[in-house]
Amino acid sequence: MAQHTLSVLVENSPGVLARVASLFSRRGYNIDSLAVGPTENPEVSRMTIVLNLEGHALDQVSAQLFKLVNVIGIQEMKSTNSRQRELLMVKVSSSGNRNEIVALAKKFNGQIVEESSDSVVVEAVGTSKDLASLLTEMGKYGVKELVQSGLIAIEIGDTTLAERTLQETGLATSESHSQTEDYQN
Repeated sequence: MAQHTLSVLVENSPGVLARVASLFSRRGYNIDSLAVGPTENPEVSRMTIVLNLEGHALDQVSAQLFKLVNVIGIQEMKSTNSRQRELLMVKVSSSGNRNEIVALAKKFNGQIVEESSDSVVVEAVGTSKDLASLLTEMGKYGVKELVQSGLIAIEIGDTTLAERTLQETGLATSESHSQTEDYQN
């Protein structure tokens, strides 16, 4: 199976996340990563969903997603035409190794965001591969706690996802969606 990253513009209203997640659940697909947040338009949220699917299944998922009333637009974010990042915060034991941990964090463009007598919290932003490498190296210090965000992605170039959606479907303006009632609530 291949990994696919979908950026989905949705109306910013209660219950949308539950409807999108249940669509995947009903079809037996596992979501590897899910990040949701506001966009430049307060009426629109953006979901970044990472899935492991074959091509035909991806087409089916996209079609089913687009049928949801609250979905404004969908775009696959390929690694060749987008920037993709995750946030990692990891708490490790610092007993006598603080300088080594600081050097390791800097190697991966991370920083120390919290220190106590026995532990250090490292924060790093990077690709999934870079963060996995950082975690592997941090393992020798004893990982006490780990928090990692879902993947987020933004397309390279001047065109925005909202503009691309408007060009392809004619649906992505806040004016057109403010008139659409949410029939699923």
